[in-house]
Amino acid sequence: MQARPDLVKDIYLIRHGETEYNRKGVVQGSGIDADLNALGQRQAEAFFAHYQDLPIDKIYTSALKRTHQSVKGFIEKGLPWEQHEGLNEISWGSKEGKSPNTEDDLYYKNLTKTWREGHIHVQSDQGESPVEVLERQKPVVNLLLSRPEEKSILIAMHGRAMRVLLTHLFNAPLHHMDNYAHQNLCLYHIQYDYSAKEFRLVKGNCIIHLADLPESM
Repeated sequence: MQARPDLVKDIYLIRHGETEYNRKGVVQGSGIDADLNALGQRQAEAFFAHYQDLPIDKIYTSALKRTHQSVKGFIEKGLPWEQHEGLNEISWGSKEGKSPNTEDDLYYKNLTKTWREGHIHVQSDQGESPVEVLERQKPVVNLLLSRPEEKSILIAMHGRAMRVLLTHLFNAPLHHMDNYAHQNLCLYHIQYDYSAKEFRLVKGNCIIHLADLPESM
């Protein structure tokens, strides 16, 4: 049985566009408030050009400016906009902002392997665990669902945080978060059915709007 259209919320969830930290392979996390680079700005422009006619009722972003800049076109249309720290990227603690090296690469590889093995309470050094990220996301999700009058919303956030969020929305084990692919300025279109009280994936990791952009600049 299909849900009644008036009982469905469309959620357009994106990862922010590219920053220089992304390009160089440097971890940002919640402690690095980086701007989009030139390619990231073009990604944001391409996303807006492709989806500007969507009937968006509200924009939600993290508190970090790379998400604000990724939906700049929609904000400039005068759409209502809220920032929530609960949508911030995971804190990578002492590892944030450091240039890639063999030791750190091994650290990240081992840490994410530990998470995939189910040890999701393990924190990054002086940072957060996936469980802690999820716990700060849950109140934001509850807030979004408490507003059924917002029938179509746009959410801009971050790679690791998105993976955590998607496991929650689709009732997947948190240690399966790496099953959700993402890249800069990708789109997940999700619907929430209020009658069934469940989230449904319409499209995932969609980048059709970036088809005409170079991979780097």
